[in-house]
Amino acid sequence: MKTQNSFATTTNSNTLAGRFRIACAARLLPLLLLLTLPAVVQAQYFIRIINGTVTIFDYFGAGGDVIIPPSFLVNGVSLPVTTIEIGAFSGCTNLTSVTIPRSVTRIGNSAFSDCTSLTAITVDALNAYYSSVDGVLFDRYKTILIECPGGKAGSYTVPNSVTSIGSFAFDTCTSLTGVTIPNSVTSIGNYAFSYCGLTNVTIPNSVTSIGNQAFYSCTSLTAITVDEFNTFYSSVDGVLFNKSQTTLIQCPRGKAGMFTIPNSVIDIGDDAFFYCTSLSAIMVDADNSYYSSVDGVLFDKGQTTLIQYPGGKAGSYTVPNSVTVIGMWAFYYCISLTSVSIPNSVTSIGGSAFSSCTNLTSVTIPNSVTNIGNQAFYSCTNLTGVYFESNAPSIGSSVFDGDNHATVYYLPGTTGWEGFALLTGLPTLLWLPQVQSDASFGVQTNQFGFNITWASGQVVVVEACTDLANPVWSAVETNTLTDGSCYFSDPDWTNYHGRFYRLRSP
Repeated sequence: MKTQNSFATTTNSNTLAGRFRIACAARLLPLLLLLTLPAVVQAQYFIRIINGTVTIFDYFGAGGDVIIPPSFLVNGVSLPVTTIEIGAFSGCTNLTSVTIPRSVTRIGNSAFSDCTSLTAITVDALNAYYSSVDGVLFDRYKTILIECPGGKAGSYTVPNSVTSIGSFAFDTCTSLTGVTIPNSVTSIGNYAFSYCGLTNVTIPNSVTSIGNQAFYSCTSLTAITVDEFNTFYSSVDGVLFNKSQTTLIQCPRGKAGMFTIPNSVIDIGDDAFFYCTSLSAIMVDADNSYYSSVDGVLFDKGQTTLIQYPGGKAGSYTVPNSVTVIGMWAFYYCISLTSVSIPNSVTSIGGSAFSSCTNLTSVTIPNSVTNIGNQAFYSCTNLTGVYFESNAPSIGSSVFDGDNHATVYYLPGTTGWEGFALLTGLPTLLWLPQVQSDASFGVQTNQFGFNITWASGQVVVVEACTDLANPVWSAVETNTLTDGSCYFSDPDWTNYHGRFYRLRSP
């Protein structure tokens, strides 16, 4: 619910509509107009005057049953409301119904997205551009289904007059469990059913075009079935393909168990398995000449690029030494991944590579990495330490956005960290060698010792003294850390009544 005491736009950032939301603060000269309606609701709108007409950019009212006025009185002049902008009512969770006047000639995508209590969108019967049937918004001639209200529940049958289901048409209809698509429909738009509550859907033989990510993040969707007479698309075991089954288009997010990709497939479409959070392994036939898999992880054939880590694979993971590139989205939304070891062979980390890895707590960036892509560690909400083994690398935008607990650690003698801090907004601290208070600490086989951790290849000198009040430090041992750790032991510890230790670099 958006509150009246804020000028900022509020929306659910997890929805596709949220990406299209335009903050009112960024608009030029918005006009806030308070209008008391004859209905029970008092509504607030952000509006803008364009060529003597009113565009509604945002709504900040209390919700309920809202009647959009056909005009506003501005400086004594009545100006018609002609436009409802993209996402203008998005996120109004208390909105239950909305009535659109005859004056409106344009309604932007997802105008009422994520309005989870909205059950009806009604259009004035005299509107020359839009219409409504059973609370669903259409074009005037009911050939395009524009938007289904987010609070609509149960099953819905698309009218036979419809030829096109528009982009975002059923976006965030989380209570909608079933949709019947008639043979009149020829196209389904981008993100048409994104974040929908569908459990299954049947594509009729008339459909010739399905837009990008039409079933994006439908968590309950277990099967996409295509009419066998459709000449453009087909389905196998509930998975969507092109007709010849050479391209795997979409695996439904709610699909469980194991699925074997047919031998006919030569192309797996973008985001075909996006958000498969229970996926534990991706296996590639050994004779495939383009791709390979190791331990359930997808690589190119030469295993120089890590393409996809399955979202349901849990615990720790060590990237193979053959890898030079961690690809875009490679570990995206791997919420069960707790740690990852990146070898010195890796030179590039792609955009969104570790985005939304919410259980990742720390990561070490080896000195071989020279580039980190946009949003590479976006929304890793439990990330506390990012350890760099060399100078600050080149980075994209929003690399650590949402990582509110993270600190960047850098080695002595490395450079570029002041600018890095400005770009990322994260605090930076000098990375120093650490003594581990674990099972290795203390007396082991008649010798006192402990583990030392730091960056791989760093040299650590262990010094000792017998009196902290008047210390005279002497070097006991010099260690080169292999794989970031080493074990120190002092065979002479019994020769002293008490002995103190410290670490330094040469």
